[in-house]
Amino acid sequence: MKILKIGGVALAAAIALSTTTAQSQMAPFGGEEDAAYAAALWSALEMGKMVGKDAINTFPYEGAEPHGAMLETFYTTATVNGYTGEVIVKRNYGPKDVEVEAVQMDRDKHLGAVTVMFKREAGYDADNKDWFWVKYLPDGSLDKNPKGMLLAGKVAKGADKGCIACHTGAPGENMVFTK
Repeated sequence: MKILKIGGVALAAAIALSTTTAQSQMAPFGGEEDAAYAAALWSALEMGKMVGKDAINTFPYEGAEPHGAMLETFYTTATVNGYTGEVIVKRNYGPKDVEVEAVQMDRDKHLGAVTVMFKREAGYDADNKDWFWVKYLPDGSLDKNPKGMLLAGKVAKGADKGCIACHTGAPGENMVFTK
């Protein structure tokens, strides 16, 4: 790397710093603020019995990648930090060949992840209908992609793969495949 000095200031360092700052602001994966929001959302979902040990159970149905072989999906509302929005909770069960009866007998054993779409306040992400995307592990901690990035917030915004890229192809205008 060349360092250009202008008036005794190393320009390369300033460019590197501004590039790093811009990249972190544009990162399509969860930062500290997204992680905190995801934790508040998980708490709201626990109170609503959508997740956790007292969660409401329904009849699992056959799923598909990337979610799971068997799924349970709930459509409701949740309140996070004083804002009430639409929420879609999808419990993802596996392994690939798991059957309905096995899931019903031991949901904890087969639960692989909980994926959630939460409709945030207008202006959060207008490009993507203001959805907050998050993938939790069964214990409520945040899942990560193979590069270690938290799966919360504007997950993979602008990427060719990921939550937003997939849901952009949903019919209608709300990025939702079912309902």
